[in-house]
Amino acid sequence: MTKIIVLPHEDLCPEGAVIETDPGVSVCEAMLKNDIEIEHACELSCACTTCHIIVREGLDSMEESDELEDDMLDKAWGLEPESRLSCQAIVADEDLVVEIPKYTINMVSERH
Repeated sequence: MTKIIVLPHEDLCPEGAVIETDPGVSVCEAMLKNDIEIEHACELSCACTTCHIIVREGLDSMEESDELEDDMLDKAWGLEPESRLSCQAIVADEDLVVEIPKYTINMVSERH
């Protein structure tokens, strides 16, 4: 099992969290399965930027983003070199530390 340490986010995870998941699962799926309701307006299909995360530790253990993800990330609020779409960031065997940005450009929410 791989640990994902989610840094505190005032709305989605105020205390932060440590979750465990099997390698091969997306970070988004792992967070949703553990009741961290990250936005995901395109049903995890890499068609929006609402599940944008910043991988503070462990980024090198993941496969690199592809051209489609990079194109979508260009539209994300608060883009950083360590940014990924959590629906495309597949957990490997190294623990991760992730931050969910404070803002998203989401116009709709799947939580409503």
